[in-house]
Amino acid sequence: MVRISGGCLCGKIRYSSDAEPKFVSICHCRDCQRFTGSAFAVVVALPKAAVTITGALKGFAKPGDSGKAIERRFCPDCGTSVLDEAETVPGLLMIAAGTLDDASWVQPKSEIYCASAQPWVQFGAALALKSFAKVPG
Repeated sequence: MVRISGGCLCGKIRYSSDAEPKFVSICHCRDCQRFTGSAFAVVVALPKAAVTITGALKGFAKPGDSGKAIERRFCPDCGTSVLDEAETVPGLLMIAAGTLDDASWVQPKSEIYCASAQPWVQFGAALALKSFAKVPG
């Protein structure tokens, strides 16, 4: 894997990592839909300790389905949704794939919250993804 790097639309937030992703997934939950302004989010999960971030992100936290907090972080200047950090997966940052400098290698292996997927979005069979109504496990 080459170095993973990316940032926000205005360039004030940058991140990088040399770590292999723990997972790459599509999320259809309503919060991800709102956070991305799209029908789903594509996230690349990286070990928090292996990610270097420059610039100051702003955050918004609220409880997820588990009752544990998920913090959505974004650029306070341009509003780009950059990453999520969830208490349910401690030690991981879920980077928004659209913020990667090079996303050509991204290949999701699973999709979660399929129960709240928009009816016109169907990836599972076409991409041979593991699909879950909510969160696995």
